[in-house]
Amino acid sequence: MSNFPPQLSHEEMKKNKIPLEYRDRCAGLLVPLKKCRQENLYMPWTCSEERHSYEKCQYEDFKRRVKEMEALKAAQE
Repeated sequence: MSNFPPQLSHEEMKKNKIPLEYRDRCAGLLVPLKKCRQENLYMPWTCSEERHSYEKCQYEDFKRRVKEMEALKAAQE
């Protein structure tokens, strides 16, 4: 599994105006994505590298959570 970016502190997330629902392990990648989108006026063909990195992180985090849930269910049985 890939490495996740370093987690941002609560103050850093607040400073970068990250919504509560996006404050997870991948929030460190959301900051440069938001910055790129603002600089490029949210053009959909820009910031593809940042968006790809963020979406990959979200997918890896989802797979990690599924494995944790499967392990929990197996332990309960």
